[in-house]
Amino acid sequence: MKDFEGKTAVVTGAASGIGYGLAEKLAQEKMQVVLADVEEEALNKAVNQLQQYQHRVIGVKTDVLIKESVSELFARANEEYGNIHILCNNAGIGASSGNKGIWEVEKENWDWTLGVNFYGVLYGLQAFLPHMVAHGEEGHVVTTASLAGLLTGAGTYGVSKHAVLALAESLNQDLITRNSKIGASVLCPGFVNTNITDSERNRPQHLKVKEQLEMDPQAMEMFNLLLKQGKEPSEIAEIVLNSIKENIFYILPHPAWDDNLRNHFEAILSRKELVPPSMNDMADFFKPREDGEKY
Repeated sequence: MKDFEGKTAVVTGAASGIGYGLAEKLAQEKMQVVLADVEEEALNKAVNQLQQYQHRVIGVKTDVLIKESVSELFARANEEYGNIHILCNNAGIGASSGNKGIWEVEKENWDWTLGVNFYGVLYGLQAFLPHMVAHGEEGHVVTTASLAGLLTGAGTYGVSKHAVLALAESLNQDLITRNSKIGASVLCPGFVNTNITDSERNRPQHLKVKEQLEMDPQAMEMFNLLLKQGKEPSEIAEIVLNSIKENIFYILPHPAWDDNLRNHFEAILSRKELVPPSMNDMADFFKPREDGEKY
């Protein structure tokens, strides 16, 4: 897909972070953009910011945990702008398993993590793809996963992102075999300067747990520092836009992780034990790279 002007995009999780970066970039391409987010106040602020630059945008409060809410998002977008051409299934949370074994994590945490990160994407496909395929015009679906979906570990978050990656791969295969004009990409970023570690603010009341999962303070401090030192959402959005234009499926915006990915898959093919990185290994991320590439 190379022609964007006058067409319509829908972006979930668009009030901040990568979602806002995508919405802004697509609006700059003269698309009509529907911003969707569960945080109404932040969503209204994001819409107002884009409207100040004369962009054609609207906001629709959407909870991707709820299938009916995603269906209502499609109905509103279709009613407002007609055919939908780009869907960015971007909404996600940065849930953690804390210090618990994966078998010890409460059902509420599983329901929240998989509900937003996996089922939220699935609901988006179910709501939008029948329409996007049927209208017969070129389009594209971008699914935000994570490098955690390509590497080992990362607890409930990693499990959800592995599932999202597999879902996006299946989508791509199904679109190709049906000779669809809809392309697909899966976005697997490393560290990006977002507020993903503050995801608890959006946890619904019915999925709250009595005992909050605790993160190792040193690990959390290191993770937050890495996020701040990561790429900006606007940089990710530029890479995504170019990937849509070139119909690239695997979007890997952080080349600094290439060696980690290569080592991971070589370990799989060697049939050897997979060993998670230690804190000392993680400390290597603080060392500046000669080429200045961000993790």
